[in-house]
Amino acid sequence: MVEHARGRGLRAAAGWAAEIRATLCAGLDLVLPRPCPGCFADEPWCDACAATIARRPRAVEVPQAVLDRFADAGLPVPTMHALARYAGPVRAAILAGKERGRRDLPPLMGAALGEGLIRLRDSGALPAELWLVPAPTRRASARARGGDPVTAMARSAAAVLAAAGRACGVAPCLYLARGTRDSVGLSAAGRAANLARAVRFEPAAAPPAGASVVLLDDVLTSGATVTRSSLTLSAHGLRPVGALVLASVPALRPERVRRTA
Repeated sequence: MVEHARGRGLRAAAGWAAEIRATLCAGLDLVLPRPCPGCFADEPWCDACAATIARRPRAVEVPQAVLDRFADAGLPVPTMHALARYAGPVRAAILAGKERGRRDLPPLMGAALGEGLIRLRDSGALPAELWLVPAPTRRASARARGGDPVTAMARSAAAVLAAAGRACGVAPCLYLARGTRDSVGLSAAGRAANLARAVRFEPAAAPPAGASVVLLDDVLTSGATVTRSSLTLSAHGLRPVGALVLASVPALRPERVRRTA
């Protein structure tokens, strides 16, 4: 009983600390100038760095291990696209938004994802009716950061789509079970093992049964998150048709050159 109460007290204290950090970060956002994380220009996200992800999404060279996991599960592989490789300004922006309290950055990154989704839909790579599902995160991590950056990106992307007359829903219905390790530093096999039974489904936040969903994330590393998330969604009657990320560690396929007569 004493240990149980102590545990509850520690969790409550951690929650209060997270709320205080979030409030302080929000106040600092209003008072202190936030430089561009890519080049340290005197603006939150300069035009030159923004241009590195303001481009047509490119298909990811999906690792064979990911293809094998989908085949073993009897599922089709969703199309996976990225706006850039995980390097340079986009890498700096992702790390600043996730680890350094830059809560102003995820909505800006999400706007770029929204433009990318418009291009994919208009090209026929994705269906017209979509629901965006943010990649799962640990709820404790989201509280400590003052919110989940990927969910913030998804909502910003949906706003861009809505402004262009292509409305879609956002369904933050996936989360990571308590005790799941942070994936930073894990090998591809370690990431897969870490997520094997960790991705959980929240029915109250889910899109309608049978909906076509696109997973959104900041980084595609080994494909373990996309794989496990797709399996979880499929088990609950949802159809993963694609994944779009800001940046990819695996290589991107070359862009097709359009030839004119």
